[in-house]
Amino acid sequence: MNLEVLAKDTKRPLPFERVALALQGGGALGAYQAGVYEALAEAAIHPDWIAGISIGAINAAIIAGNSPHVGVERLREFWIQVTADGLWPRVGDAGMSITAGESIRNFLNQMSAGLALARGARGFFAPRVVSPWMQPAGAIEATSFYDISDLKRTLERLVDFDRLNAGTTRFSVGAVNVRTGNFVWFDTATHTVQPEHIMASAALPPGFPAVEIEGEHYWDGGLVSNTPLQWIVDSQPRRDTLAFEIDLWSSSGERPNDIFEVMAREIEIRYSSRTKSGADRFGHMQRLRGAVAGLLERLPDDLRNSPEAQLLSTVADRKVYNLVRLTYRSRSHEGHSKDYEFSRRSMEDHWRAGYHDAVRTLRHPEVLQRPASLEGVLNFDLAIDGRE
Repeated sequence: MNLEVLAKDTKRPLPFERVALALQGGGALGAYQAGVYEALAEAAIHPDWIAGISIGAINAAIIAGNSPHVGVERLREFWIQVTADGLWPRVGDAGMSITAGESIRNFLNQMSAGLALARGARGFFAPRVVSPWMQPAGAIEATSFYDISDLKRTLERLVDFDRLNAGTTRFSVGAVNVRTGNFVWFDTATHTVQPEHIMASAALPPGFPAVEIEGEHYWDGGLVSNTPLQWIVDSQPRRDTLAFEIDLWSSSGERPNDIFEVMAREIEIRYSSRTKSGADRFGHMQRLRGAVAGLLERLPDDLRNSPEAQLLSTVADRKVYNLVRLTYRSRSHEGHSKDYEFSRRSMEDHWRAGYHDAVRTLRHPEVLQRPASLEGVLNFDLAIDGRE
């Protein structure tokens, strides 16, 4: 191995017991997460726990299932494979107004999304030759519009599952049990993860069929919760944690002006709403844990050994958390179909946006420093803080 590869594999020393990466679902927008990871890898920040849902599960598997120096290459290979070259000339060049450029790009994006619906995405999903309406009840072909068997072959080619399950990097993907409606985590701490677990996390109905695992059937985890951060911060035992949460849907946005903007805004709110509420709830719990820890330290020995104090001690701790959120900010030309618009140009735009957002975020040293507040939590969000 040469010096360049060794440098890429060198892990940056950080004042945390755990570095985590949480990847949200969002279809074609997932290239943004790949760009963020490229910047983290360049900065020698290698997560030791990666959790993902839907497209985030696929990205997470490629990262966890490869050594750091090839992870970015494998992500690039996946995203080039599943996207298509545009059939139209580039727009927005010199001589064309911004408004006209955005309008034309919106039209081309909708055309590209339509092609994805009709043709699928290579190595990911393909339309069924016979419509599910024409299939016999009970057949898997009757339960979805697309076949995702190509995704299994893609995962087997791009992911080293022996490495993924080896325990060097903890790996988790979320799915929903179709029968019970319960959210389930497939985690290398408790499971031997196979391609089917990742496919289950990405099986969004009615487009994709449920995936059978050990006699149960599972759908996309985003149906219940699209944000994997909670699984990380609620884990026991608690650890000093630096967590990068990469969201593909923004909870904030403008009031829609037409039905297409309503459709776009609705899906943003639906898939992003749990992110903020989860972070707020966790911050509140951390303040309570710190307050309980401080109170127990002040108790005399007889009270500290009481059953009530012993019970409180199970939730008291001084662990600290840096929660770093990076959120994709969609552009006006993307519209309501941005999560299934698999053009090569849009993929490159998303990847580049993730990379530059991460570079700007890491420019601030406090992102990688232990929080000094009494609450023990530092929330950092470039979109909110606006610091460059």
